[in-house]
Amino acid sequence: MPSDPTLLSPMTLAFVGGGNMARALIGGLLQRGVASARIRVSEPQQAARAALAADFGVMVTADNEAALRGADCLILAVKPQVMRGVCEGLRAALPSHTIVVSIAAGIRVDQLSAWLGGHDRIVRCMPNTPALLRAGATGLFASGGCSETDRTRADTLLSAVGTTAWIADEALMDAVTALSGSGPAYVFLLAEAMTEAAQALGLPRDTARTLADQTLLGAARMLVESDEDAATLRARVTSPGGTTQAAVETFEAGGFRELVRRAVDAAARRGAELSASAGD
Repeated sequence: MPSDPTLLSPMTLAFVGGGNMARALIGGLLQRGVASARIRVSEPQQAARAALAADFGVMVTADNEAALRGADCLILAVKPQVMRGVCEGLRAALPSHTIVVSIAAGIRVDQLSAWLGGHDRIVRCMPNTPALLRAGATGLFASGGCSETDRTRADTLLSAVGTTAWIADEALMDAVTALSGSGPAYVFLLAEAMTEAAQALGLPRDTARTLADQTLLGAARMLVESDEDAATLRARVTSPGGTTQAAVETFEAGGFRELVRRAVDAAARRGAELSASAGD
């Protein structure tokens, strides 16, 4: 879906929660030309409010309803465990025209709608931490009450911090969470393991880390910037009888693909459990 930055310019955006992901989105929006005067943030911690005001020039408050008043888009950037209370506290003040964008893992749109008194203009999003570097990957799902314009606005909002992908079936959002939401941790774990293995072979830790981190960055750029898929790129650098083939065969013999499948499945199941534990 093509995003359209001009759609956000006249909108008033209200964030409930001013943590890292909210900060990433606010920074991306300002870079895209959204005026700081159009952004309000409700955040309970005084130090966090002061930092948001100083860093971005946005209006800050400890009052959720004050941030929401007159807003065209409400971004729910709070932890799943407190989402119900936050929504129930806002439902009486929520205008019918307001688009609600949730970035909480595991919370379904029907749960959000019920907690918001039947509001049905809701987009559920699953961003990931590289959004802090404007290199995020976000899956989105829209409720039935969202118009095409609502979807485009939500897409524009999240594309300010990276790539977006729309999901037609909300049940697949647990898979998105397991793949891209939790995925950065898998890469960090691989970086740790590569660094430790190189140290065991005698490389100094700083050297091992520099080479491992840059290798992962370079490989990721090849994946994103090349027209070839991962299997083709892997085959291209795996010379028959060479060092890379020896390593890849060791991975395969150790059940690498099955281990990754099990890990992603475990994350998806945990996402479903979080949704169930939140209640209806």
